[in-house]
Amino acid sequence: MRPFRFGVALYVPGSRAEWMAKCRRAEDLGYDVVGVVDHLGRVAPVPALLLAAEATERIRLNTYVLNASFCNPVLLARDVTALDEFTGGRVELGIGAGYVREEFEAAGVGWGTPGDRFRRLVDVVTEIERTFDGRPRPPLLLGGRGDRMLTFAAAHADTIALTGTAPGAAEGRLALAGAGALAERAAFVERVLDGRDVELNLMVHFVRITDDRRAALEEAHQLVPHLGVEELGELATVLVGSAESAAEQLLRTRETLGVSYFTVLEDDLERLAPVIARLR
Repeated sequence: MRPFRFGVALYVPGSRAEWMAKCRRAEDLGYDVVGVVDHLGRVAPVPALLLAAEATERIRLNTYVLNASFCNPVLLARDVTALDEFTGGRVELGIGAGYVREEFEAAGVGWGTPGDRFRRLVDVVTEIERTFDGRPRPPLLLGGRGDRMLTFAAAHADTIALTGTAPGAAEGRLALAGAGALAERAAFVERVLDGRDVELNLMVHFVRITDDRRAALEEAHQLVPHLGVEELGELATVLVGSAESAAEQLLRTRETLGVSYFTVLEDDLERLAPVIARLR
């Protein structure tokens, strides 16, 4: 069974000093990975990770995840090569197909069909693999939900990121998959891996370390109204309760779904820290 890894996906813009302080704080709290999301209006991933490397010593640096449709494959391979060299080999390259239609329109990139977006991702991964052929490349994380994406990830990725979301997430709202749906996706990945050893990642979308579990679940329900309070309490993507019970939940998730690498959003950076400490 793989050891736990914990990542935080940063996205709030700020000054140089503020950004470096956040990255140092993540390292001090015991996180293994600092990630940067790829959305318009947020921090640009490549320069942000270069600055994160300057601010830290050991923590891994991840694009979580680059929108393949926004990338020229050849130019991205050049940038990833430089970033990996300048950070001492700490880069982990996360790539996805993109899911926010408004961002495609704002960037002047054709939205196209799901097949179009998937082919763009394949082009990027193919170029990265060609560029690093014969020498170690940064570990590759591929994230998604559909059969085609997860099957491709099973053949190429070092880490597969299960989104834990439902189709409504593509409409700009938080829509979480039910416990059964997430378990089915994890089982599908296990089948298509066919024995290949790949790390599984999951974003935990809501973290509250508290003695009042019911109140925290009701708060989560306000953000995710399509699921009931009791349903939310069963989700691996919702982590509420005491630090001890949260740690036990992550142990169960690793046992049942095979997920050992958990990522939280920047808002939950401090909240997950006592759970990380318990699991260490």
